[in-house]
Amino acid sequence: MVKNVKQTKKFEKKHLKGVLERRKVVQKIKQKEQIKQKKQAKKSQDDAFIKGPDGGKKPVHVKKNLGTAAAGEMTVDDFFQGGFEILDKKTKDASGKLGKRKRDEEESDAEKEQSADEGSDVDFSDDDISHDEVSDDEEDDEVVDDTAPTGMTKDAMASLAEKDPEFYKFLKENDPEALEFDENAEFSEIDELSGSEGEGEEPKKKKQKKDTKAADDENGSELTQKMIAKWKAQIEETKSLRAARQVVIAFRCAAHLNEDDDEKPQRYTINNPDAFNDILFLALKHIPEVLAHHVPVKESASGRAYVNTDTKKFRILSQLVKNYAASIIHLLGTLSDEPTLKLTISALEPLLPYLLSFRKLLKVLIKTVVAFWSQSASTEATRITAFLVARRLMVISDKGVRETVLKAVYQGLVQGCRLTNVNTVAGINIMKNSAAELWGLDQTLGYTTAFGFIRQLAIHLRNSIVNNKNNAFRNVYNWQYVHSLDFWSCVLAEHCSPLKEAEAGKESQLKLLIYPLVQVTLGAMRLIPTALYFPLRFQLLRSLLRLSRATDTYIPLASILLEVLNSAEMKKPPKSSTLKPLDFATAYKAPKSYLRTRVYQDGLGEQVIELLAEYFVLWSRNIAFPEFSLPVVVALKRWLKDSRKKSSGNNNGKIGTQLALLVQKIESNAKFIEDKRNRVEFAPNNRTQVEAFLRDFEWEKTPLGAFVVGQRKLRAEKRKMMEEARKEDEKRRREEEEEERLGKQAEDEEDSEEEEEEDHDDLAEDDDEEEDDEEEEEEEDDE
Repeated sequence: MVKNVKQTKKFEKKHLKGVLERRKVVQKIKQKEQIKQKKQAKKSQDDAFIKGPDGGKKPVHVKKNLGTAAAGEMTVDDFFQGGFEILDKKTKDASGKLGKRKRDEEESDAEKEQSADEGSDVDFSDDDISHDEVSDDEEDDEVVDDTAPTGMTKDAMASLAEKDPEFYKFLKENDPEALEFDENAEFSEIDELSGSEGEGEEPKKKKQKKDTKAADDENGSELTQKMIAKWKAQIEETKSLRAARQVVIAFRCAAHLNEDDDEKPQRYTINNPDAFNDILFLALKHIPEVLAHHVPVKESASGRAYVNTDTKKFRILSQLVKNYAASIIHLLGTLSDEPTLKLTISALEPLLPYLLSFRKLLKVLIKTVVAFWSQSASTEATRITAFLVARRLMVISDKGVRETVLKAVYQGLVQGCRLTNVNTVAGINIMKNSAAELWGLDQTLGYTTAFGFIRQLAIHLRNSIVNNKNNAFRNVYNWQYVHSLDFWSCVLAEHCSPLKEAEAGKESQLKLLIYPLVQVTLGAMRLIPTALYFPLRFQLLRSLLRLSRATDTYIPLASILLEVLNSAEMKKPPKSSTLKPLDFATAYKAPKSYLRTRVYQDGLGEQVIELLAEYFVLWSRNIAFPEFSLPVVVALKRWLKDSRKKSSGNNNGKIGTQLALLVQKIESNAKFIEDKRNRVEFAPNNRTQVEAFLRDFEWEKTPLGAFVVGQRKLRAEKRKMMEEARKEDEKRRREEEEEERLGKQAEDEEDSEEEEEEDHDDLAEDDDEEEDDEEEEEEEDDE
């Protein structure tokens, strides 16, 4: 039994994926063969109908009646003997009805077979997508068109020959048509669809021949602004699909500019920068308008978008949509200009309803958009534009796509916050605040995904506690883990607040995640309780303070701050140093050179006092504030008393003064609450009145609240001054680097000039020596 299990696992690991892929290929080929056989059967039935019951062997001698004879009563030879005369319209219609009825039966059978093979589950594969794969090799959940070409794409054919050469050889011998491919097959029916909207049959045929000839002339030609202006006029006037087709082809050439591919040459060559810009703006702005005109999007009351995918027009335009979207995705990887990048990303938003049927392409689009949203090099405008595309997709899509978007956004956030410094912290905050909104659009799905991610964080913490070897704690003590906990506090703070719940009229489903998140955060803070990681403790304390403030949830945090005060780093006298103050906003670990220094001790004291004030101000209006603050006040007074001792105290007057002021404000606030509490007439068991105590009183007007407001203003001014000083230092550093570069360049030019002069002198000396040698040789010859 064990052996069979091992063999099964080995088969799943090495062979299962290939077997499933081969089955898919065989299934597609079988479906194409069935359609092909039905077409042949239909053709044979039509031939039998035309030839008659005798198989066309009965001779027809009457030639004068050929002009009025019915098509079903004539053979092919008789038809050409009578010349190209127009048949009777009634007879033509009668014969056409029979053929049309048979084709309807064929299409209905094909649709039944297709519906049996299609699945309703969302399937996203991890393979990268190319233009050929987007055009012809979609997943099984996409629409199968009976009129589509039966050949394979070139990439799929090469992949099949490499992975399964025996099956490829079998297809080559028995069904070579299955291995044929056509690069321009995806646009073959757009001209017919556009022509069907014209005037009449004969003018339509003439126009199609003219356009086909023009297209053949344009193949391989240079793209000019005149051609672009012509397409633009046609699109603006009539929403022409022919013009849209040419624009998409030219846009694909622009997206693949400067990419050499001898096997697949591009339709147009672009040598003019103005033409390149014009085709970009034309495609990005007007192609979505053409699609909305021919295949309008409908939205339900809940915001879900709906596009009728059963129509022939959508099946034909789907190839154009896929190639257009794939070209945009490819173009995004080559752009660096911010306005063009923003325009290109925003062009994806109106395409989203049309791409919901193409899950493989949709996954690539999600990854691309999230990558721009999470890149540290992206500007604020680019991040916001990319986020709007992701948010729009969350609103209009189904549950499967929403789950994929949420997972991709969280993964991008974790990857984007790997590097945290002064320059990137603002972008990381934008990512966390914007992504937190997505988890409130579907709270049922948001709860399941958030629970899974918080559980992963808890597992990492447990593994670090149990297996505390070989720096296992580094799986927790890093920027990605810290920002993940902070992000989930942002999510719960935004969607579990009493105001949000009052607007929704019910309790938030995400509220159940507050307790596990707080437990994981508290465990991470106490994992390594050394002074080296006090900055990380302060980062996580701010996350819990935000959560407690927004959700009115009591979280005991005073004991964690008192642990910092009672540590050896704060009790012993510091040593003087010339180090600059540590920036606690962009650090989770202090350098070892900062330990036991006056600079680090002052920074820790300021952080403890600030966080204690922010913690107590949350409950400054609570009726139990005097009893709530009493143990902490006693501990702070004891610490102040010990710090003033000359033999064992730290003798840091700056921290002692600030901490004494905080104790004074806490005691004043306790007396304020006691005065208000003495005037009430309800008992402590009246929970409604207890919770309503000073609810309408502004917290800024309490003694502790006024102190905190003033401290916030001072810190904001200090932060502003430090930011200005940092920018000036960076500007000065850039100027110095530029001067050094120019000076080095000038020195290199001088050195090159000196070398040229030396080379010139050496050449002149060589010429003189050669002349002297020649003169000596002439004199010797004369002698």
